[in-house]
Parts: sequence; structure tokens; C-alpha cells
Amino acid sequence: MPQVAIRPAISSDLSALSQILLSYYTVRVWQMDRSMEEEQIQVRFREVRLPREVLVEYPRSIEDIFQEGWLEKGIFLTASLANVPVGFARLALEVTSGNLWVKDLGVRHDVRRQGVGTALLIAVQDYALERKYRRILLEMQSKNYPAIQLAQKLGYEFSGYSDAYYANQDIALFFAQSLH
Repeated sequence: MPQVAIRPAISSDLSALSQILLSYYTVRVWQMDRSMEEEQIQVRFREVRLPREVLVEYPRSIEDIFQEGWLEKGIFLTASLANVPVGFARLALEVTSGNLWVKDLGVRHDVRRQGVGTALLIAVQDYALERKYRRILLEMQSKNYPAIQLAQKLGYEFSGYSDAYYANQDIALFFAQSLH
């Protein structure tokens, strides 16, 4: 496999990046169980194997991610193989907390599971360290088992969730990594 090159996105990347299908297949999800008892609420997530592989739609559309003025509204990194854009990371800075937030991570279907997502997150870490951010936060659907595995593989720890976070009412999971 050719070397993955990561760089800041440029306007000419839009055509290729906006063609990336963000849906994914999974046979596992994180299911939320909630129980309420006297003076106590318990929330647990457990990994559940589905009876068959399902296609899950990404909670944001490409049009929402790459809206008018997309380069000015966020920090975008592009992953390229042989000078062809094959993935991206959309980042946002929380100024008051010093956290760098990975809002979206997309990799072209035909090159998934070949290190592109890993290369993007390592570049995000380098970007954050250079700018002395305190932590990196990743957000993903509780159904996005491939992203959960990637986050855990790279040392991110589960740090919370938000019920009905996305427009489609899916649960968002948050994983974080402190930078020292």
C-alpha cells in the first residue's frame, strides 16, 4: 500500500472529499441500558452482536460537513494516497477548555481498514501537540463499532455520551485522550 500523506485540506480537495460515502457496515454496536431506582440512575453500555451485518447511515450529510465556506468554518485535514484524497478529519477547537474535537472522520470505502483513519488520528494528535491543546475528543454514533475499535486501538478512553445527540436521534459516544 502506498504511504498515506496527511495535510491541511485545500479547496481543490472538495470534489474528491465530497464523494466519500460515510455510511458503514457493522455487526456490532454499543447498546445503552438505563435503569432508574430510588435516588440512583445507572447507565451502562454493552457491546451487542447483531444477527446480521447492517448498513448504518452517517448522522451528518456530506452537504452539512462541506457547507459553503467549509474551509473557514473548521479545521480540515486531508488524507491522500498517491496524491488522491481518500479521507478527511473535520476538527473544531473548544477555546475555553483547550480541547480539540474530532467532529467527523471519513475514509473512502475501498481503502478502509488500510491505515488511513489511523494516519488521520495520528496527524490530529501531532496537530494538537504542536498547538499545546489539553485533550482530543472523538465523537461517534454508538452504532459505529469500527470507529469505536479505532479509538480504543489508539488509546482513547470512553468519556461520555449524549442521548439523541444527532438530528436522527442517535446516541453520540465520546472518547478522549489527554495530551501531556
